[in-house]
Amino acid sequence: MTHSNANAAALVSDKLALLNELDMSHGILDLACGNGRNGLFLVEQQLPVIFADVDGDKLTALAAKAHGYPELVQLWHVDFEQPEQRPLRGKTFDAILVFNYLHRPLMADIRQAVRQGGLVFYETFTVGQREFGRPRNPDFLLAENELKEHFADWEILHNFEGERENPNRAIASLVARRPAEHG
Repeated sequence: MTHSNANAAALVSDKLALLNELDMSHGILDLACGNGRNGLFLVEQQLPVIFADVDGDKLTALAAKAHGYPELVQLWHVDFEQPEQRPLRGKTFDAILVFNYLHRPLMADIRQAVRQGGLVFYETFTVGQREFGRPRNPDFLLAENELKEHFADWEILHNFEGERENPNRAIASLVARRPAEHG
């Protein structure tokens, strides 16, 4: 498998050092991973990744792409939008990646599933995306400052909200570290 960092989101490749600094004991969850471009890049960096998606065909394709790294790859066929299931409840990860996906009822569970000192990498579309095309449904678009507000009590290591080019899009991106609990 050769998966260049040109395929990974810039947020992941640019902030790779933050992931390399983590003591990996629970792995990195690539939530709603789709084709797995970010997770595949991390696997090539020898980081353990749990690829999670509702699309079993995409997971099968990922298994084929990552066949040389069986000790680093786990596949999780899961529907994160089934409210009665809450699949993240009781699980712990060193980091969670979420790209181009928004299901607001999952936010609290994402926060809970990142271990203390762990990271969240989150990038998705904002309401400004309506000017550029899909998605246009407000359920899939972050309001102004919404992403940052979800993680306001975490250490914000990167925060951007605005427009990007190639392709033109309106996004919010964030990297945040979960603080140690105070007792």
